[in-house]
Amino acid sequence: MEGTVDGFRYGVVTPVAAYLMACLGGALGLRCIVRTLLDTQSWKAGWLALGAASIGCGIWTMHFIAMIGFQVEETRVRYDASLTVLSLAVAIAVVGIGVFIVGYRGASKATLILAGVITGLGVAAMHYLGMAAMHLNGEINYAPGVVALSVLIAIVAATAALWAAVTIRGFLTSLGASLIMGVAVSGMHYTAMAAVSVHVHNEGGGTWAGDSPTSLLLPMLLGPIIFLVLAGVVVMFDPLLVLGDGDWTRGEPRRNADTPEDTPTSPATLFGAASDAGRAEPAGAVRRDAPVGHARGSQGSTWASARSRKG
Repeated sequence: MEGTVDGFRYGVVTPVAAYLMACLGGALGLRCIVRTLLDTQSWKAGWLALGAASIGCGIWTMHFIAMIGFQVEETRVRYDASLTVLSLAVAIAVVGIGVFIVGYRGASKATLILAGVITGLGVAAMHYLGMAAMHLNGEINYAPGVVALSVLIAIVAATAALWAAVTIRGFLTSLGASLIMGVAVSGMHYTAMAAVSVHVHNEGGGTWAGDSPTSLLLPMLLGPIIFLVLAGVVVMFDPLLVLGDGDWTRGEPRRNADTPEDTPTSPATLFGAASDAGRAEPAGAVRRDAPVGHARGSQGSTWASARSRKG
């Protein structure tokens, strides 16, 4: 018997909440990656790890908030706790691989494609591993063509997110990129869910292991959500992350560690200093401004100086 699948049990509440969590994780992750670009002396590995964890938690949280709204009318749905936790670890680990590749090897076309494919496949693996954690009194089937489309969307979304992370540095532009990233991640999820069909074994129920969505998912979601909030606090209290390179350094030239405080740091400043020093002319020197008599003026200045010293 074919089950009646409903992915919007609570209406737009779960899709909107899931989208917002994906945007939050994406925004925090992008800003943490940008942090390593704005200050090369910062702890790059730490910021990249924080960015990967933020993006991974955002994607995982988005998936399972959306799954709270999933139901099959003919049977109850339960979840395996170990597979659910494993899907979170996979999300963070694989996103981390992509982030570290881009963070240390740069943003060349080949690097972005490699990192995007790895990260996209990891996001898809997280999704279907999370689906494997779902237990119900029936058999879950997938439409192969729609599954392939969801994986392609995941790869494109991951590549675009990594490109944005190393290209877009301003706060508002990063925010816009995270909103687009949230659309892509949510689109991948609901495209993958469109491939799902359930064949219910019998209408009467049956027994199977696992916890109900509310008893398992809601408590488990608290951990990643708290982590994202704490990551947000880190970002908010770092002015370089909030303002970006242009606003942070505006009006204050960067100095090397070996440059004295009173040393001019720009060619214009050096030229101005040299001009000021050159204004003090020897006593009795004759200044010649005529272009034709430039050489004669120089000789005249020398003669006048010598005459002054004799006197």
